[in-house]
Amino acid sequence: MSASNVVPLPSRNIQLLAVKNLKPAQLVRKPNSELRTREYLTETEVEDLIAAAKLNRHGHRDSLMILLAYRHGLRASELVRLHWEQIDFKGARIHVRRVKNSDDSTHPLTGKELRALRQEQRDNPNSAYVFVSERGTPFNPISFSQIVEKAGIKAGLEIKCHAHMLRHACGYKLANDGQDTRSIQSYLGHRNIQNTTIYMQLASNRFNAFFKD
Repeated sequence: MSASNVVPLPSRNIQLLAVKNLKPAQLVRKPNSELRTREYLTETEVEDLIAAAKLNRHGHRDSLMILLAYRHGLRASELVRLHWEQIDFKGARIHVRRVKNSDDSTHPLTGKELRALRQEQRDNPNSAYVFVSERGTPFNPISFSQIVEKAGIKAGLEIKCHAHMLRHACGYKLANDGQDTRSIQSYLGHRNIQNTTIYMQLASNRFNAFFKD
């Protein structure tokens, strides 16, 4: 076959141009409402996640990550950046450093959390970070989200899980417990209270007195 008859394959630049010429509707990610029915987990589902994560090779670490993310409404990036200097064992406190222009805060730690954190510190005594990989390097948010997603599958949850659902689960739980909006706002570090009122709208306890048997 002569060189003149050879049809050149599209270059990568041409392929990229083809992608760019797709209609916007073909490039837009599906809304979350089409991927899952809700963006939060219930308290029972979180407990199932934790139990499933305990079966992992690094079960103690993975389950503790889920527990802290849930109880303190931590974003994945806030969790993986957690340093030991933020943990006050004597005062039973965790100093939460927020991202996304949110307000920092200090939360109490329960005995269960303190015991689990002490064990994690014994397992990784030479790291400044609370959570590290097998190679001793800090986690990244994607890795943690993968842990959550796999735990959801292992737990048999019917909803596809991702890490940020734990933060929403925290807000939802506090609202259902009857905590006031301002306290939840401070706990989650919201600058705008409208971000907090979403959880109040989801709280089912607002309707408890509507019907009586």
